[in-house]
Amino acid sequence: MYTQEARIDPTSDYYVYTPSLTASKLYLYPVSVGYFRYEADYRIKRNRFDSFLIMYIAYGSCDINTFGKSFSARAGQFVLLDCCQPHSYGHPKPWAALWVHFDGRLARDYYEEIVSANGNVFTPEDPQSIKYELQKIYDIFRTSSTILEGKLSGYLTKILNNFLFSPDENKKTKVYSTTMADAVSYINEHFREDLSLEKLAASANMSQFHFTRTFNKETGMTPHQYLIKTRLSAAKYLLQFSETSIKDIAFSTGFHSETSFCTTFKKWEAATPSQYRQSILD
Repeated sequence: MYTQEARIDPTSDYYVYTPSLTASKLYLYPVSVGYFRYEADYRIKRNRFDSFLIMYIAYGSCDINTFGKSFSARAGQFVLLDCCQPHSYGHPKPWAALWVHFDGRLARDYYEEIVSANGNVFTPEDPQSIKYELQKIYDIFRTSSTILEGKLSGYLTKILNNFLFSPDENKKTKVYSTTMADAVSYINEHFREDLSLEKLAASANMSQFHFTRTFNKETGMTPHQYLIKTRLSAAKYLLQFSETSIKDIAFSTGFHSETSFCTTFKKWEAATPSQYRQSILD
């Protein structure tokens, strides 16, 4: 869609997206994405816009105000904003930005961790690689490509991980962050399948020991724990919002049997699937 907003070039385009209920529960997801060419003296001021915003400044500069603080970003830099709080941005001269509004279960945790460590404006060592991930999200909507929500989540995770790890950290850790983002995205897409540690490590081109150690460092969980947590999150959604039988839920979320599903569910949730479903209905 082309924008009709004042002081934005009318050839600037944007796309809005409503995630599935599963994506809302499990993933990071875009709310809207676009590329805007702003005219001189453009300024937007919002009290609240329920999402977080990533902007890549393509050319020119942008002045930002949020939480009573003012700062600027120039071409080649990235901006991360909490749009749930009052904020404004613009500039007296023309500028352009590739941007995405996003949200998700971990969005606020990512935002708070990143901003507390590195602020709202970033000058990465390799801005083009991060821009590439943002461009992929934009291109999916611009070209009306098939939307795979796990992949969209993976792209956003890569971007945020790059913001989280400062340029001063060693390059090896930075590479691992990207690799683990791919692994997380892969698990989110394929958790219904028989995912072995061997398969996950091979997909990351790492030894099983090295993969497990790095995954645990990045996520705070082993690959197996993350896989189980993802399967149980999907199962809880089905228990809450569908009348699917417990047996069918077990197999549809990647468990080998109803018994193993019930045993695992009780161990992690301190209740059986039936008890959990009943507690939702009470």
